[in-house]
Amino acid sequence: MAGHSKWANIQHRKGRQDAKRGKIFTKLIKEITVAAKMGGGDPAMNPRLRLAIEKGKAESLPKDNIENAIKRGTGQLEGVNYEEVRYEGYGIGGVAVMVDCLTDNKTRTVADVRHAFTKHGGNMGTDGCVAFQFKHCGQIILEPGASEEAVMDAALDAGADDVIPNDDGSIEVLTSPDPKAFETVKETLEKAGFKPAVAEITMRAEVETELAGDDAVKMQKILDALESLDDVQEVYTNAVLPE
Repeated sequence: MAGHSKWANIQHRKGRQDAKRGKIFTKLIKEITVAAKMGGGDPAMNPRLRLAIEKGKAESLPKDNIENAIKRGTGQLEGVNYEEVRYEGYGIGGVAVMVDCLTDNKTRTVADVRHAFTKHGGNMGTDGCVAFQFKHCGQIILEPGASEEAVMDAALDAGADDVIPNDDGSIEVLTSPDPKAFETVKETLEKAGFKPAVAEITMRAEVETELAGDDAVKMQKILDALESLDDVQEVYTNAVLPE
């Protein structure tokens, strides 16, 4: 996009997430619990759990918390039964928003998500209303300075779907959303000396929309309200906001 710095926008998003670290542990524990419940408690046999644990360690989640979350997921400890649910809606100017939740009470969660949308000028939509605007994929982003040719050789040999150089010098590597395939590409890049700044399985916007001025301020309020909800794990949007 003309005038749009992919790297600056990523740094902006990461900075805002870091400012909300109080809720990060809760979200990580939920994800580990659900991953263990769905695929078993052995990280070697459960790629989703492996990625969740890795993310937890990166955020300094204590070892005891990780182990207890796995035990709750496998039924060794009593715990809450979380359900995965996704909501879709529209932000300022009709930009697309997707909200992934883990909840033990869908009635509460849908009410909270709807309120966060409407209070700040957005509105909740129906299932599938904006999903077509996103691609479910693994996304690995390398900061400016990496060799495009070397990244491309390593990533494509490891099975990556695409390598996208951005105007600001950052490089984006897209993979299958399958945790095992994603992990293979990520590990190959790391062994080749490339340390990802971002590495996640995500919903990537196919076409982005830049917002500025009051529209950007209002849109940020919607995103902040959604991300502050206890049941919300991830919020995806095709809006690009200024740093």
